[in-house]
Amino acid sequence: MEPALLCVEGLHVDIVSTTPVKHMVRNVSFSVQRGKTLCIVGESGCGKSLTALSLMSLLADGVVRRSTTLRFDGIDLAQLSERQWSDVRGARIAMIFQDPMTSLNPVFTVGTQLTDVLLQHQKVSRRAATERAIYLLKRVGITNPEARLQQYPHELSGGLRQRVMIAMALMCGPDLLIADEPTTALDVTVQAELLELLRDIQREFKIGLIFISHDLGLVSKIADDVMVMYAGDVVEAGPAAEVFRHPLHPYTTLLLRCIPRPGHTVPKSALPSISGSIPSFDNDIAGCPFYERCSLHEDACREPGPAPAQHGMHSYLCLKPGQLQQMKEVAA
Repeated sequence: MEPALLCVEGLHVDIVSTTPVKHMVRNVSFSVQRGKTLCIVGESGCGKSLTALSLMSLLADGVVRRSTTLRFDGIDLAQLSERQWSDVRGARIAMIFQDPMTSLNPVFTVGTQLTDVLLQHQKVSRRAATERAIYLLKRVGITNPEARLQQYPHELSGGLRQRVMIAMALMCGPDLLIADEPTTALDVTVQAELLELLRDIQREFKIGLIFISHDLGLVSKIADDVMVMYAGDVVEAGPAAEVFRHPLHPYTTLLLRCIPRPGHTVPKSALPSISGSIPSFDNDIAGCPFYERCSLHEDACREPGPAPAQHGMHSYLCLKPGQLQQMKEVAA
């Protein structure tokens, strides 16, 4: 197997501007292969977006990243200066943000924003940059791209703005693309179109993709590998087919139960939900972070736990792996 495009080991993200310090992401490790998709899933506030922003070195003042390994295609990202980052960010690692309306500049046309990305990183003429922009707008399914280049973001629908964001991320031909909940606030039809678009683009350009979402239904359609985060910890990770078929952590099992199942979920019935809330980050979280919401918890779960256990390529952070899933199958 060829070396991983991105290798992350022992990633921590702390908010040091507060007292006490808040440990928002703790000891996260994963890798991304070229041409493969890693999906990071979990509830809001679990650390998905902070993890992505830390990879791009886009953390706010007072937020600190530290890691054992943060390597991208042979480059030690942890050692890059801000000037060096300006050559990597947008050119070799690109990001699609959640809300294109706040990510796109309202006072510049779509064409200016697209071409400026390429002109910033490559020595090409504005004509060549415009031709690249037109090609990519066509590639992401936007009709009459020449006219769209003259428009401002507010003149486009939410789906079109998100497609523009995808085209912008692809302007320099990046090796790694990070999509942070790119389908949020879009209707189901547009969501499906964008997912299909991302899959096609990944196959065409051989891009490594990190796709962040709280929707496991979407993730199941695009993921090669899945990493489930809860309260800043990775509670389960592995090949998508294995994680969805045999979830080992109770949190993953409960997330999967919240997905409507055609032919099984009664129309208009209330979907299952996970009771309780994410623990506060004001104090250090000892043991399993899901302890308070887990029906299988015992005193040993509160103790500082061992490293995640492995079952083949499937890792999990639980003393009773798979038991909640087994209880469901017995009940059925």
